[in-house]
Order: sequence, then C-alpha cells, then structure tokens
Amino acid sequence: MIDKNLLSILVCPVSKAPLEYLKDNDELVCRASGLAYPIRDGIPIMLETEARQLNADEKLS
Repeated sequence: MIDKNLLSILVCPVSKAPLEYLKDNDELVCRASGLAYPIRDGIPIMLETEARQLNADEKLS
C-alpha cells in the first residue's frame, strides 16, 4: 500500500499527469502516458526505463 499523501504529490515523469495506484499489481499507473511504474519494497520506481506499457484495455479502464 502506498501512502495517500505521497500519491497526491507524485506525477508521471513523462507526462506530468496524476498517477493512480493499482493495488492488485502494486503499480502506479499513468493513463496519459500509458505507463505503469512498479512499486518495490514500498518504493515507487519512477523511471521510464522501469515502467511497463499499458495495453489498450488498461488504458481505457
């Protein structure tokens, strides 16, 4: 689980858009850039090179 205060100040480093926490995948998702950033040991890894691309269904949901 990610702290709500931390989530409120984090933005996507690519698009500068807000992020959404996905508990099931333990990721921070940016629909604007289509990237999902992993969270490892409670630390968001906010590097574009570490992010995975969202598929078409994930971008729309």
